[in-house]
Amino acid sequence: MATSPAGKPPVPRRLLILATATALLATACGSATNTGGTASLDGVITLSMHNPDSKTQDPATWSIVEEFNSRHPDMKIRLEGQPVEQHAQRMTIAAQSDTLPEIFWVYDSLARTMVEDGDLLDLSPILREDNLEAKFALSMLAAFRSPDGIQYGVPYQALITGFYYNEAILDEHGIQPPRTFDELLAAVKKLRAAGVVPIAQGANSSAFSVWAFLAMLNRFGYEQKYPAILAGNASYDNPDFLRLYRHVRELAEAGAFPENMTTQTYAQAVASYTAGKAAFLDAGVWEAAKIEKSEVGDTTGFWAGPVFDDGVGDQQIVMNVPSAPFVVSAKVKGDEKKYAAVKAFVQFYYSDEGQKILVDNAQPPVTTYEPQVDPKQHPVFAAVLAEASKPGWKSPAAQPDLVVPAATASAMYDSFYGVMSGSLSPEEAVRSVQKSIK
Repeated sequence: MATSPAGKPPVPRRLLILATATALLATACGSATNTGGTASLDGVITLSMHNPDSKTQDPATWSIVEEFNSRHPDMKIRLEGQPVEQHAQRMTIAAQSDTLPEIFWVYDSLARTMVEDGDLLDLSPILREDNLEAKFALSMLAAFRSPDGIQYGVPYQALITGFYYNEAILDEHGIQPPRTFDELLAAVKKLRAAGVVPIAQGANSSAFSVWAFLAMLNRFGYEQKYPAILAGNASYDNPDFLRLYRHVRELAEAGAFPENMTTQTYAQAVASYTAGKAAFLDAGVWEAAKIEKSEVGDTTGFWAGPVFDDGVGDQQIVMNVPSAPFVVSAKVKGDEKKYAAVKAFVQFYYSDEGQKILVDNAQPPVTTYEPQVDPKQHPVFAAVLAEASKPGWKSPAAQPDLVVPAATASAMYDSFYGVMSGSLSPEEAVRSVQKSIK
């Protein structure tokens, strides 16, 4: 999985004792790939990711690193990683103990804390060289710029999310791909009556996997509301959001989700879809390549999600935003060779050659590079790109969970899964999120 929104709230900075930090860091390093800690030889830098096995879980990044290393024998990137929540914890502790890797993936909420503490490098000078910043849409860089103008991050990948759907299953049951919520609800009821799992979903150790439902928040005015909510001038517990959660309850009561949703992981939910055991899958572009290689690859389409008659504002919204960023340790500036290696890697990653490697691994570019994708060879990836660029549709600036503190993001995930599983009422769900906002 290429990308996963925020997990558990980060440990408060500067509060852990050194013994605890050392123990936890040792545990994290023990499960990393290409490990060796953060200490590097001259010209060797570490890229720390949120996947324990990037070669299989994030082949785009792995391929870019391999190509960079082949071109720069004097500048080696050492790729390592841990599972999402463990990675977030490890980066928090590394910031406290001043042992951050040179480059790393991180949740934006944690990155904002790090930049306030002076832990991150301002990437503006690197992006200005050879006019690299001109390769980005303004929104792709603005998302990771602090109020005082520090460009603390660059987008790791683009985040396009929604529902994959199996056209063969829908056709078999006389269902047209839905467009509205009412059409989705009718499809769910028909599929469940036929004994088919409508929507593959997995919450166990994967509470962040509610991407399509986060996008639905934007169809109820989230982008306009959240600044006031965070400022204490409005509430997440409002009539508009409550209507959405009641719709989610309608889906749950109609049998939209698998009976083992709370015990299966997101990866297991994906496996059930690719095995032809579910009609829809809540996921994103990072699964396109895997789905293409599966038995359902030839019959899979992609959908941005339902529009709502009782929604708020423009309903033609597709989630196509920058994902969590790459950031660089501020200590790199004090080492000439490491700084040169970081600069070379950033410039290669966002060059047309680097972005082509992303596209070749079924990931959309994050720059203005225009991909050439053959829909016959890559039908699922082409379907995702087509849905993301539909005329008249627009994207919010960011995914809803990526503009709030980690504790609130976690509460948002739990609120959706709570309603889906029946453990929370819609009213309890919106109140639980509001309580997380300090």
